[in-house]
Amino acid sequence: MSQAIDQELFAREYFDILEEAFETQHSIFLDKNTSLFETLDTITAAEASRPVGGKCASLAAQVAHVTFYLEVLERYILTQDTGKVDWGEIWRMVKEVTPEEWATLQQQLQQTYQRIRNMLQGLATWNTEATIGGALAMVVHTAYHLGEIRQALCTLR
Repeated sequence: MSQAIDQELFAREYFDILEEAFETQHSIFLDKNTSLFETLDTITAAEASRPVGGKCASLAAQVAHVTFYLEVLERYILTQDTGKVDWGEIWRMVKEVTPEEWATLQQQLQQTYQRIRNMLQGLATWNTEATIGGALAMVVHTAYHLGEIRQALCTLR
């Protein structure tokens, strides 16, 4: 007995949640002005460069990691392959950033997000494990890192 979910309804709700995580609050799960891009707009390069603690990553590394994770999931959705992934590289490599580097990290995240959003909006169907699982993982993982970033700001400021 199959009780299929309406794909159009699923996609509409999904994009509202995705947009809230990255762009702007819709009263689904965030407070006003607390989406990822709105939060990043308030962070200076100096703040983005400081780790919260001795074993913690910088906010710049958090942003680079979200971009990287989105790209891995994009590849998974398109090809069902993640390839060989070094999840630790960004945490090892991204530390302090200049204002220009910080702006570039934010631009890369925005461009990656927009490209993936466009790709997801162009899907003819939402009936594969890679599509549904990958898309949901994008929102959940981004929300996790948004929480990490917002919590770190409480300490840094």
